[in-house]
Amino acid sequence: QVQLVESGGDLVQAGGSLRLSCAASGSIVSIGNMGWYRQPPGKQRELVAQISSGGSPNYADSVKGRFTISRDNAKNTVYLQMNSLKPEDTAVYYCNSIIKSTAWGPRMNYWGQGTQVTVSS
Repeated sequence: QVQLVESGGDLVQAGGSLRLSCAASGSIVSIGNMGWYRQPPGKQRELVAQISSGGSPNYADSVKGRFTISRDNAKNTVYLQMNSLKPEDTAVYYCNSIIKSTAWGPRMNYWGQGTQVTVSS
């Protein structure tokens, strides 16, 4: 069984910063891409940032230059440093990861439970 547990969501004023963390635990053989998605109120879930197992990141245009994704492979953890936050960044942020949990099984897509980020104007 694999779990992704997020932390770091909070209420912050516009212009502020937050750092989200997501730790994968359980039966893990290897982890591929790790990423963050968000779902604003009344909208669809969207990709925020993703990082490959080799550390190559990509970002949604809306967060480029403000957010930084990183990962610690020794800790099976992905981070999202969010700076210069705007009210439109308000959303539930979900961690996502492609994980192989057994040597003979397939890679599977896992999601965290979500963490609320609220940016006040």
